[in-house]
Amino acid sequence: MINHLISKEELERFKYFMHMRGIENLGVYSKGTTSLIFLGSLENRDVIVKLERRDAPRRNFQREVKILRFLEGKGITPHLIDYGTFENREFLIREFAKGEPILYATPEKRHLLKILEKMYKLDTLGVDHGQIQGGKHIIIGNDVWVIDFEKASLKRKTKNLTSAMAMIFLNENSISRRVREKFEIDKEFLTTLQEELQKYKETHDIRKLKELLSNL
Repeated sequence: MINHLISKEELERFKYFMHMRGIENLGVYSKGTTSLIFLGSLENRDVIVKLERRDAPRRNFQREVKILRFLEGKGITPHLIDYGTFENREFLIREFAKGEPILYATPEKRHLLKILEKMYKLDTLGVDHGQIQGGKHIIIGNDVWVIDFEKASLKRKTKNLTSAMAMIFLNENSISRRVREKFEIDKEFLTTLQEELQKYKETHDIRKLKELLSNL
């Protein structure tokens, strides 16, 4: 899966490097445009380890780490454990977000309300995630987590809440089709949601949106 991106020897050195930091059972989890992603364990906790790809088109780890530290303790994204470099490649370690990406799962009402709450928090804090629409970065399980802030910004106008609600309800995609079917959503609901989202852009008041989702 990643043999062309990291040699067997380099991988063994990286595993030992992580072992010296307390990370055990390191295995390949996935790969992204800028990083190789591993799953490991630290003191009986699952952790994600991201290692910069040598062919990465951009170096975004510092930006992501800055935002993760800014969001620490806010209940939005898993705890950042460590950050540094390995053989001139950046790495970061964070707690594992248990659950499934909303792209592949059908949310319960409690998930929808949590997503609304956490997107609102991000908007209020001035953090624009930048990749909410794809559905891969909202994890739903016992809780809701937002992950992968490598393209996030503290300077852009925030669109987290409106992007999430559009993805889940208004746009045509696999997520919205599942949600509309599960909650038997009609055109009246969608029209009202659009109106309330427009008002939110002006007022940043989520009370009506919360009420609307609570009545599903």
